[in-house]
Amino acid sequence: MMNTSSDFETRLRTIEDKLAIYELIASHPPSADTGAADYTVSVYREDGVFDRGPTLDGAKGAKDIAAFIQRPEHREAIRGGLAHFTGLPLVDLRGDAAIVTSYLMIVHLDQEGEPRELANHGISTGYRIHRAVVNRWELEKRHGRWMIAKRTLLPVDGSDIHQELLQRGLSELHFDREIGAAQAEGE
Repeated sequence: MMNTSSDFETRLRTIEDKLAIYELIASHPPSADTGAADYTVSVYREDGVFDRGPTLDGAKGAKDIAAFIQRPEHREAIRGGLAHFTGLPLVDLRGDAAIVTSYLMIVHLDQEGEPRELANHGISTGYRIHRAVVNRWELEKRHGRWMIAKRTLLPVDGSDIHQELLQRGLSELHFDREIGAAQAEGE
């Protein structure tokens, strides 16, 4: 069967949306590691939610979410060599909404580490992984731009709650693809 112009446009839109979502998720580390509050405000919905699970404080509203990276403690972490590393996100595109599941490691310069030299790379005390977390990003496309409606962040600690977040990301994606495949077979 020959693809129509409409099929091509749909596929291109899907690719463009996924690339824009990858860019949005990839922007989190540089914005957090530089304290770019204006940027954070610009990517969250005005009523966005930042849920850090049952053991850490969260925030509601883009300005309050951006205030996290303006805290003196966060500025101190930046000066101490803070680095957020993300894994490639799993994107479940649903028209003008998307669910993204991803990992994030919070790494910092180990000030107490033993200095070591690596050929051609100088001397370093090394880095320490402070925390690994899983994220569920609930996104909405508004006026042609992807925005964060809610971000849930949970520590990778072996608990049921973090495992459930990961399972939801997989099972919902798999389920949606099964429906799409079944619909395509019926055509």
